[in-house]
Amino acid sequence: MKLKPFSLGALLLTLLTLLAPASSSVPAHAAPVPGRAPARHTAGEITGFLAGFYGHHGPSRLARETRVSQLLKDKQRDNPYADVLLCGQNEPFDISVGPATVAQSAGVGWATVTTYRGTGATDTFTAYVRLDSRPIRLDDVICAG
Repeated sequence: MKLKPFSLGALLLTLLTLLAPASSSVPAHAAPVPGRAPARHTAGEITGFLAGFYGHHGPSRLARETRVSQLLKDKQRDNPYADVLLCGQNEPFDISVGPATVAQSAGVGWATVTTYRGTGATDTFTAYVRLDSRPIRLDDVICAG
């Protein structure tokens, strides 16, 4: 039996699939393919990412190091007395993430995040994700006030 040689595109796709870590947030079908625009995150993926990223009490140290844009890391460095990812100073009692909205033409998606403090107070802010980020990461946070 004679094996047919792979085309360059099929070989590249196979190699990318094999080299991608099993825990990667990028599904194998979303691997870049020459001549095709890269896959963009959906509203559901963004909502799921943000819910997992924020959890119930805020992002973990690892998430803060690996799933956040350089812009936010710089903002945090410049504001050492506030948590720029949570728009506050203290760990919240709970966090909820609303459904994400996607603006394909702007290349960004966002969702409203609400933190609940032990005092009964709530704070709301908007979390932004670039649609083409690989792996998906938090790009910016805009506090409500």
